[in-house]
Amino acid sequence: MIKKNQENSPLPSSTPGDIANALSNACEGLYYVSETDAEIVPFVTDEIKDISRESILQYCGAKPASNIEIVEQDAFFTKLTQMKDWFGPRDIARAERFLGLQQILLSQLTGIKVFRVGTVRIDIILAGHDNSGNVAGIRTIAVET
Repeated sequence: MIKKNQENSPLPSSTPGDIANALSNACEGLYYVSETDAEIVPFVTDEIKDISRESILQYCGAKPASNIEIVEQDAFFTKLTQMKDWFGPRDIARAERFLGLQQILLSQLTGIKVFRVGTVRIDIILAGHDNSGNVAGIRTIAVET
């Protein structure tokens, strides 16, 4: 069972390059399915200092008045990792890959937040701090009409 992300949990010693490589490998060929299929893109940046509404809006190039929602990472991943009895082999493999990605994020980042920016074309940014103080995570797009 995956434990909830804890603010004070110690992180294993790693570098931003290690985290970037782990995320890159986990995200390769992985897509977020909505009304469009969008690539899951990993990032590690020092452009964001704090994981706040304002920083995320600036990072994704959205207007300050943009609709922004913060969701729990558990809620975000439940939809992606929950196995259904009608799943075929491809669906099972995709859910397992998202579970692996979730485990990497939870083991390497603290203070994880998931932001949904926009209304129909929604930028989804999952971000947390690595042990070097950089912000890292994943980014994708959902289309919901």
